[in-house]
Amino acid sequence: MKYKIQDSDIELLRKAGVSEDDIKHCIKVAEKALEIAERTGANLNMELIGRGALFHDLGKGKTHEIEHGRIGAELGKQLGLPEKITDIMEKHIRGGLTEDEAKELGLPVKDYSLKTPEEKIVIYADRLVDIITDGIVPIKSEIEAEERFEEILRSYPKYGKNKKTLNRYLGYHKEIQGLMKK
Repeated sequence: MKYKIQDSDIELLRKAGVSEDDIKHCIKVAEKALEIAERTGANLNMELIGRGALFHDLGKGKTHEIEHGRIGAELGKQLGLPEKITDIMEKHIRGGLTEDEAKELGLPVKDYSLKTPEEKIVIYADRLVDIITDGIVPIKSEIEAEERFEEILRSYPKYGKNKKTLNRYLGYHKEIQGLMKK
């Protein structure tokens, strides 16, 4: 099923105080996530992927700190967004934290791990879009970012963060690339 990003959802981001730069990022992540999902050929919930990706940074209307995922999920619940979408929003920090990592970062202690392919695709797309748009890594194409994903994450701590986060992202990369139509 094709899914088209809704103007009304973009307007919700604006009304929540998300900056135009952050909205552009969210749109790019949604587009990339939907593109990746289509390339897998898997039976996925495309609306969940599109909306989860679009709203993943809703909390940046309030803060750009680590708790923006939790704050965004709370705002999403107040706006009536489905729980599966607010779960993506809350869990997207560092690709899904363990309880110990959440405690270290001062977030509510719980398991933020990603369980569904939809969640993993959104978080993978978010990391790819950062690589593609930040201008830190010289790449010639979006496909090159995918092809060099492991090397880039290992070479640029900004993207890999720490060993646990790096290994999570590399696992998503391997899993999602394994689903891709060849």
